[in-house]
Amino acid sequence: MALKYTLEQEGYDTLTAVDGESGLRIAQSRSPDLVILDVMLPSLDGFEVCRILRRQSNIPILMLTARGEEVDRVVGLELGADDYVTKPFNMRELLARVRNMLRRSSTPALESSPGLKIDLASHSITLDDEDLAVKPREFSLISLLAANRGRAFTRDQILERLWGHDYIGDSRTVDVHIRWLREKIEPEPSQPRRIVTIRGVGYRFDG
Repeated sequence: MALKYTLEQEGYDTLTAVDGESGLRIAQSRSPDLVILDVMLPSLDGFEVCRILRRQSNIPILMLTARGEEVDRVVGLELGADDYVTKPFNMRELLARVRNMLRRSSTPALESSPGLKIDLASHSITLDDEDLAVKPREFSLISLLAANRGRAFTRDQILERLWGHDYIGDSRTVDVHIRWLREKIEPEPSQPRRIVTIRGVGYRFDG
């Protein structure tokens, strides 16, 4: 109820549900612009609701939970959640994430470079009019870089944006995801022209 009050004070119309089943029904019937989904829900947990919603639509989903384990965050994101916040959280931070997610979803496509198109609404990427199979985290990574063309990001900046500020794993996981993306979008992955390495800094999208 505190979150509902805060969102409404910011001008957002909100719908609430006390369990997973009713929340799923509301999302399916009312088609909201964004879903804030608690993992710990009766009847259907948040993971199951996320899985069903993502199979049916591309609505932005923000996972909210008291759990801090990395595995829960990974599971949620792999199921198709767009972002993840753990309790206790700063309300200003959550509102910033809500605004950012709504802004991204209202911008349906990024014409990243000739032949490469990123559709934010459908979470899809096409290269020369052919669909590319990408994982949710890969999509989030290429979207971040393409939306900031010409800006170099450090590994730590990417980790904080996409994995969360409390991520404690190896920063080289960014390198792995970059390599996977290059294999899919670069004509010559060993000599990348779209996602370039800035030595001593990180990565930059040049289009």
